[in-house]
Amino acid sequence: MRQLPRIARRLSVSLALCATLLTTGAMANQPAPDVPLAMADGQHQLADYRGKVVYLDFWASWCKPCQRSFPWMNAMQNKYADRGFTVIAINVDTERELADAFLAAMPAEFPVAFDPQGNAPALYRVPGMPTSYLIDHTGQLRLAHQGFHVPKQAQYEQEIVALIEEMESSK
Repeated sequence: MRQLPRIARRLSVSLALCATLLTTGAMANQPAPDVPLAMADGQHQLADYRGKVVYLDFWASWCKPCQRSFPWMNAMQNKYADRGFTVIAINVDTERELADAFLAAMPAEFPVAFDPQGNAPALYRVPGMPTSYLIDHTGQLRLAHQGFHVPKQAQYEQEIVALIEEMESSK
């Protein structure tokens, strides 16, 4: 009987992991939901970025992995922007001041949108922070990643480069 709570916890963790993998993987190879992007310079739509490879990142000020991802996303933005790539980060904090404080400490060199109501994460079925989606130049979801793992940075970059090269070869 004492084993039952431990088994239940393990099963719960396993089911949560499977649900996360299915949630992020289930969206691949379908049109990216078009979402409004409330940015500092006004209202935009994700569809405005069609024709580019987009790394769409959902983040929050309290998220420790988000703090590690911002320098890498800045580097990717600077390295590949001239090849038709952009990072778009959507903040989900309910209090804008928290996001602003995060950005003051860790400036973004890419577009940042704010969605305190959580509409965009709901459309994308975001399982946790951060979660990122790689969208090809035709607006198709191609890959999704939950979390940001420093040891996987080279893999993330290879995925970006593959979609950029696919875009360039289609022209």
